[in-house]
Amino acid sequence: MSPVVAVDPPSVSASLKIVTRPGGTRTVVVVSGEIDIDTEQAVRRALRLALARSHGGVDLDLAGVGFCDCAGLNVLLSVRRLALTDGKTLDVRAVSAGVERLFALTDTSTLLRHAPEPAAIDGVVNAWHEHSPTTHDLMEENGVSDEAEELRVELEQLKRAMLTRPVIDLARGVLMASFALSPEDAWSVLVDVSQHTNTKLHQLAEELVDSVNGTPLPEHLQQRISTAVAEISHPA
Repeated sequence: MSPVVAVDPPSVSASLKIVTRPGGTRTVVVVSGEIDIDTEQAVRRALRLALARSHGGVDLDLAGVGFCDCAGLNVLLSVRRLALTDGKTLDVRAVSAGVERLFALTDTSTLLRHAPEPAAIDGVVNAWHEHSPTTHDLMEENGVSDEAEELRVELEQLKRAMLTRPVIDLARGVLMASFALSPEDAWSVLVDVSQHTNTKLHQLAEELVDSVNGTPLPEHLQQRISTAVAEISHPA
């Protein structure tokens, strides 16, 4: 007789479902629906609980996520940071096309996907707790510096994501008000224009917000925004 594997019942809302199940020494979390400012706390709670239950960390499946904004990205980065401090990892194993674009635009894919083995992370975390600053040179000789540098980069990218989130949310609001778009469609327009004009997402957001205050929007951005809105409003 096969052993019974416990699976948490899915937490269900109008736009979000989360299913958690054990996966050996790790916990598997499958999220589907939308991760945004309205659902980020539910995702954060589920990931923190899954992390606490696991020995090695969390494997996250986002293949069913149709929409994820900067609020959702901040949750993933902050839970990853929490996992590292516990000697664990958060590893995004599957993503939808929309989540993949978000990771690419924010340069966070290498941080969230294909995490290092927990043993490597343990070495870094234990080094932080067990060694004083006077042993810094010895730590570098033992190969800790590369992992420590990755943690430093991760922290910087988390700070950047937190700083750029307000202006991106404002820009999305500008598009929603100007073209009567839904939050999801406004985000899609931002991503489309960013990709087609080779403009960083936060730079595009700043341009949009500045345009509300009277600064003219560059012509090539105006044209691409119009095209993107038309494509969403009147799909082929």
